[in-house]
Parts: sequence; structure tokens; C-alpha cells
Amino acid sequence: MLLEKDALMLWHPYSPLVTDQAPLEVLEARGAYLHLADGRRLLDGISSWWVNLHGHAHPYLIEALHKQATQLDHTLFAGFTHAPAVRLAERLLSFWNGNMRRVFYSDNGSTSVEAAIKLAMQYFLLSGKKNIQLIAIDGAFHGDTFGAMAVSGKSIFNEAFEGHLLPVKHIPFPIDERCLASLQTILEAHEACIFIYEPLLQGAAGMRAYEASLLNKMLKAVHAYQGICIADEVLTGFGRTGTMFASQQVHEQPDLVCLSKGITGGLMPFAATLVNARMEEPFLSNEFGRIFYHGHSYTANPLACALGIASLELFEKENTLNHIQLLNSCQKKGKEHLKSCNSISRIDVMGTMLSVEFQSEEEKGYLNSIRQRSYAYFLSRGFLLRPLGNVSYVLPPYCVSTEELNRVHEALYEFAHTL
Repeated sequence: MLLEKDALMLWHPYSPLVTDQAPLEVLEARGAYLHLADGRRLLDGISSWWVNLHGHAHPYLIEALHKQATQLDHTLFAGFTHAPAVRLAERLLSFWNGNMRRVFYSDNGSTSVEAAIKLAMQYFLLSGKKNIQLIAIDGAFHGDTFGAMAVSGKSIFNEAFEGHLLPVKHIPFPIDERCLASLQTILEAHEACIFIYEPLLQGAAGMRAYEASLLNKMLKAVHAYQGICIADEVLTGFGRTGTMFASQQVHEQPDLVCLSKGITGGLMPFAATLVNARMEEPFLSNEFGRIFYHGHSYTANPLACALGIASLELFEKENTLNHIQLLNSCQKKGKEHLKSCNSISRIDVMGTMLSVEFQSEEEKGYLNSIRQRSYAYFLSRGFLLRPLGNVSYVLPPYCVSTEELNRVHEALYEFAHTL
């Protein structure tokens, strides 16, 4: 009955309205597992779309949510403030060695990116510069709102809106210094440039990793022309790449940072855009023309702020970054095991993430038919892995054990030998 009502009333993301594949009904989630109505238990190998950090239903997070709900559930944030918002801002800013000055709260990854783009553009406009050029990396994915779509790479996700997006120039994915030459050409041709990037790891493009040294050179080049750098850490933040934030592995620092996904440990939607001192300068005025006119009804929601604080506390209480290094070592061993598979053309490991690209005669990308085959294969073996076309990846909650990861690696190995 529930699935029949679902089919009549609900519209699922990235899914056709007419399909013979009914959604899987989830009854509950505990630790690294989702428990389905049909009695199956699935290892959540993608952290429920990259949001869950410490495991489902973590008692410390649930207690923090309950305690905050009994005190202050929500209040508007225009003209008001509250302790959870200030405390979370203090914690987030503390990771950046004084490079970041302020926090602007929103409610998802796309809106954190949208706020960053608008802030950067208004910064230049208030500074008297109008020839503003947005720059992004080929294959990028920064979200589904219009600004975020514009700076994403051309794909099935945004092609319907191609003629209605902000003009953006894309540089090659940084596998070598050709990206620097392309970036330099763009910088020289415009008086004001905004460069947005996923630091060290592109997500939806196929979990592609690249070197910190190349990113450092790109950021230095942009700053040499007084451009603005936006780090989209929606995926890479909160330990995913091995450090708390991927930008900590790069010497040159961004001007704005976008955070979401795991910011509440995976319990509530929330986001933040971090802003450095340079970016706030044109806005330091009581003139109404210098206000950043952007906001959300649930900006700085106290429940989400309390969860963000509790999640960061768990990193300390459970020595999470140390466990991340253990998971990274396990993923590297999995990579070595998978290297012998002739049907695999690329394997990347970055922090707790392992991605595998399967060879295919079809065009690479989200619509590659290997996606459906591999998705069904892994489900049949008790693993939730949501492939990106011919790329399968593992990005588990940090509570997962090395034994559980080894079982996922073996399933990848077995699937590779079916191709």
C-alpha cells in the first residue's frame, strides 16, 4: 500500500516518474546499515548520499537534537541570534587558522554555493568592476540551483537549461599543467574572475581525485590577478579526504568555503558559507545598498546548529580522524586487490573514498548501462552503492569496520569479473 501511494503522489530526485523499479522502503537505520521493509539489511556504502558521518541514529547526536528541541526549535535569524549559531560558527572558523572571518548559514549544498557566487559577484560590483568572469573545472558539479548549475560541467543534470545559465568558462580537469595554461588565458582577458572548484576530489564527475600541488598553483594564479577562489567542500569537508577539510592539504587558501552534506552528521539539512576578511570589506557599511540581500527562512536553525556542534564534538570524543586514517589504509589495500581486474580502467583512493571506473564501449558518464547492472548486483549482496554510470564508489560512514569494507572490496572484485 505504501509503495502504491508513493507511486501516485511522490516525485523522487534523479528518477523517472514512470518506472518498473519501485523504491526500496526503509524502516530504520542503525550504524552503517539501512533496514528495509522486506527484511533485508544494506550496508550504507555511500553514507546516504555522502551526508552521514558517524553512523545512523548515533545516540550522542540524537541526545543533542532532543535537548535543543526542548529549549529553542527555531527563530528567524534576521535581527535575532542564538547561542548554537555562535558556538557552531566559532568551531567552524577555528579550523582555518584565522583565514576565515564570518559564517553565512543556509540549508543545503546548492544554496551554500549560490550564496558564495552571489557574495563574490557583489564584492566585485561594489568595488566598481563589472567585467566579471566565472571559472570552473570540466566535470564539476556544484548543485542544482541556477548559479550552481552554471558553474557545473555540462551534463544530463543541466543540459535542459543550458541557454538560461550564467556564462562560465571551464578549464581542463587538472591531470597536468594544461589546466594552468587555460586558466592563465582566462585571467588575462578579464578584470575580475571568480574560480570555483571541488578541492582534490570531484564528486558527481566520477569521484576523480587530483593533486594538491596543481590546485595550489591554480589558486595562486587566481590570487595573482586579485581573483576570488571558492572552495566547494560540500563533499570533501568533515574528514572525507583524510583531513577535516580538503583545503588543509593545500597551502594557498580560498576566499570563500561552501559546507553542507555532513555538517550535521547526516541528521538534518544545513549549510554554511565561510567568508574571509577580504570578502567582507565592501559590505562593512550601514548603507542599504551594501547589504547582502540573501537569506532563507531556516537560516541558522538552532536544531541543525546544535547537531553541527555535536558532530564536531564526536570527532574529538571518538578520535574520528585517526579512524579515518585506518579506513584510508583499508581502502588502499582494496585498491591493490582490485588492480588485477582487467575490466577496471581507473581506481582512485582519497581519504575514506574508493572509486572504480569499469571499462565500457559505451560513452562514459551517468547514463552508461553498467550503472543499472552494478547497482542491482551490489544490492543483491547487501550493499548500497549508487554508481555514477560506469563508476562505482565506496564512501561509507566512519563507523564502518575494516572487515565490512573488505567485503565491499570483494563484491567490487567479483562484479569486475562479470564484465
